Amino acid sequence: MSSPESQLRADIVEVGRRLWARGYVASNDGNISVRIGPDRLLMTPASVSKGFMTPDMMVITTLEGTLVSGPPGRKPSSEIQMHLAAYRNRPDVAAVVHAHPPTATGFAVAGLPLDRAVLAEVVTTLGSIPIAEYGTPSTLEMAAAVEPYVRAHDGLLLANHGALALGKDLFSAYYKMETIEHFARISFVARTLGREHLLSREEVARLQDLRGTYGIASPAPICPPDLAPMGPDEDPSCQVLYAPSSPDARLVPDTNVTAPAAPVGIGNFGEIRLTYDQLTALIDDAVRLLAESKR
Repeated sequence: MSSPESQLRADIVEVGRRLWARGYVASNDGNISVRIGPDRLLMTPASVSKGFMTPDMMVITTLEGTLVSGPPGRKPSSEIQMHLAAYRNRPDVAAVVHAHPPTATGFAVAGLPLDRAVLAEVVTTLGSIPIAEYGTPSTLEMAAAVEPYVRAHDGLLLANHGALALGKDLFSAYYKMETIEHFARISFVARTLGREHLLSREEVARLQDLRGTYGIASPAPICPPDLAPMGPDEDPSCQVLYAPSSPDARLVPDTNVTAPAAPVGIGNFGEIRLTYDQLTALIDDAVRLLAESKR
């Protein structure tokens, strides 16, 4: 029979394989950790592809980040400080997963939090998914950037860097990473098509009431309507979720993301932006003028 630690080592390998197989990490990106004692963490080592790990590669550290044991030459992930910030602020968290899922990271790069009430399952499990301010990866600055957010959220985006998911165990944290990326893909498609229909504030309240029925724990409730959005230096007690009030309708069209007809425009770097129809019309005009000049 395997020991609890050996099972956790195998679980980290499996979570890493899933992250790599789904394209949530590339090269040696990402890192995974899990509590194995009051002051001990089991963590992925630095400079290893998450798709090709073995159980013996893992390292053990203290909650201060000191290396306790590991194979010769192995050291903890360079992102350990970000993990430690989560564990320090959330005694209920037993596992942390960091990855770079492409669509969610695209939202992070664009500066767009996933904080709209779009999917009922996301509202009940994660609530809102904010963006932590940018901090240089592998530094205390990055840890400081995520610290205010991990107190009230189990999932968050990292500005220009990826996503972070927290859970009561390894697979719980991994599944939240899946949910973040799945939500980002759906939101991206809806916005590309021209609009999102949002859950009303009243429907969000109903979903929050169902959390207890489904046995879903949340680090913080949804904010009341009159609470200002959280600032990076605030100590949050609730989650900011955009859901318009509508007593008579559970779904409300959000015109804020409706895609207008795109005119010819000049981009940030001086490039000319054309729609497909505009480009086609220009080509047709050029061909017509060329034909006329040869007559």
